[in-house]
Amino acid sequence: MNLRFWQSWSIGTRMAFITMLPVVFLFSSFVGYSWYSHRAQVALELEERGRILAKALAETSEYNVISGNLSDLRLTINGLVQSDKSIHRIDVVDANQKGAISVISQNSAIGEDRFYEAPIKKQMIWINLFSDNGVPHVSGSSDTKPTTVPTEVVGYVRVTMSPTNMLHKQARRFQVELAMAALALVVSGALAYVLARSLTIPLKSSIGALREIRGGNYQVELPVTTGGEVGELQESITEMSVALGRSRQDLENKVAERTKDLVESRNEALKADADKRKLIQKVNSIVEDERKSIAIEIHDELNASLIAARLESQSILHLAGKVEQGPMIDEIKQKSQAITKLTLDLYASGRRLVRRLRPEVLDMLGLHGAVEEMIRHYDASHPECHFQFHSDGDFSGLGSELAISAYRIVQEALSNVLKHAGATHAQVAMTLSEQDDTLHIEIADDGAGFSTASASSGIGIIGMRERVYALGGTIDFSSEPDKGTVVGIALPIAQTV
Repeated sequence: MNLRFWQSWSIGTRMAFITMLPVVFLFSSFVGYSWYSHRAQVALELEERGRILAKALAETSEYNVISGNLSDLRLTINGLVQSDKSIHRIDVVDANQKGAISVISQNSAIGEDRFYEAPIKKQMIWINLFSDNGVPHVSGSSDTKPTTVPTEVVGYVRVTMSPTNMLHKQARRFQVELAMAALALVVSGALAYVLARSLTIPLKSSIGALREIRGGNYQVELPVTTGGEVGELQESITEMSVALGRSRQDLENKVAERTKDLVESRNEALKADADKRKLIQKVNSIVEDERKSIAIEIHDELNASLIAARLESQSILHLAGKVEQGPMIDEIKQKSQAITKLTLDLYASGRRLVRRLRPEVLDMLGLHGAVEEMIRHYDASHPECHFQFHSDGDFSGLGSELAISAYRIVQEALSNVLKHAGATHAQVAMTLSEQDDTLHIEIADDGAGFSTASASSGIGIIGMRERVYALGGTIDFSSEPDKGTVVGIALPIAQTV
């Protein structure tokens, strides 16, 4: 059976639908059967009463029909018709089917299509005037009823019944039954709504808590309000929130402490102009080490917690697969899969944060491969600007410090192109010159450009300069408004290997 039509429904709507579907079916069946039974009861009762009336009138009308005294019989029939609203018409005909008496009720407007007929038979009574010993009877009563013998049919009584009055009575009974059934249906609907909310409320609170965790709020307190798999899910989310909160607090404390140390070290380095470059270079190295350390901690602690949460969700999905299948189990499976997806999204966010803190591709592919991969990513994720990369030389022998600094410089330059230049084309050229042992980097774009004489340097440009100066290199900006920008960088190799 295709159930795609309800995939967009909420779980509360599905619960109410599942609960009310059999109730509505029973309600419809009951109403239909009740209406049919009342109609059948009317028809059966009319048939029984019509036959009895016809037979009774036929047995009491023999004398009147034979003697021709029909006035008394008409009065009797007329009184019977007026007193019983279920009688529509009574006809008395003779043996030749000629009408003798016809009385129509004034209380019923509709009669049945058929009538109930009983024959009027002339009967002969045998009377024995002698006793058993042959002596004639003089007086006294006999214990035995005189024997009657039917002889011939002298007429017929035809009774036509009217269902109107009985149908009205049965309709009133049916209305009472329908009201009671409708009341039961409303009560069932209210119970279905209550049952649906008892399941949807804890699921909605669980999903809301996960969204808050995904948004960075790890101080989520989710009380366990129910049992079963949903209760285990709530408990797992609470435990995950506590673990993530502790991990985040520990990381923030470590970052704050180490940042404080770095700031103090940098402030001290600024006091001595002669040692400025070495200190800045050391600070950058320490920052990269700390980024690497933080990235490792995020990978080992935060992502491990997310993996544990995903395994808990998959465990719920596995447990749901072991119980009897049904629409509610399918809904639980879907919610478990949604939680798994949320944890995977959080895990992917952690992975992106790790890559921003420490580019793993730099350790795997070297400077050339890392820059090439970065430019390929920029080109794929930003269709409004086309990025190109050109290189010349063997970069495999570059030291780690020079490689990470060159990578960060190119990364910052391309970030400025995307944020400020509004360019449609950007190009990165990287050349390793063996003649002067210098790494040359050039980043050019066709964006808005700026006036080098009047424009103030932003944080990104200052950071690029500090990195270049710390390595003993040079940096040059060439730009004019609406004519793009060219950044030229030269980094000596001998001092950084």
